Amino acid sequence: MSGEPPAPRPAGGTRKRSVARLAAVQALYQIDLSGAKPATVIAEFQRHRLGREIDGEQYGEADPALFADIVTGTIERQADLDRAISGSLTPDWPLERLETVLRAILRAGTYELLARPDVPVRVAISEYLDIAHAFYAGKEPGLVNGVLDRLAHVLRPADFAGGGDGGDAPAR
Repeated sequence: MSGEPPAPRPAGGTRKRSVARLAAVQALYQIDLSGAKPATVIAEFQRHRLGREIDGEQYGEADPALFADIVTGTIERQADLDRAISGSLTPDWPLERLETVLRAILRAGTYELLARPDVPVRVAISEYLDIAHAFYAGKEPGLVNGVLDRLAHVLRPADFAGGGDGGDAPAR
């Protein structure tokens, strides 16, 4: 397998922040597989992928600041993120056993829940659930939904108290 991130199944039109999240997951995948420095991968994505056509596929315009923050923040806080995620997984499916893209989705989503209070809980969960659906047709999106929902209740409990904008409705 090369260091190239896998291409998701085509999805409908996306917004700049959604594209930034998808690109961040792809960049995290590439970093995990290749061991490349995050700054190098971020620069490569910003110069050669985001907003460009590659092999007939059009990469959408992304929010560059959000993209860089998710990639950098996820790598910098990976040990903490992994501990949090591992606490939401069953003992028979530890984080190390999950496929690389699935780990990247969970790490990026957990990073946003932990470090981006400006992003409502429901938005974060929904965005990463959509990314999971772009890559997987099986049970993986349900795993992403369940783990991020559990973590949201632990990391941002105030968002669930008294109808805050974080999501008093269950994640989809």
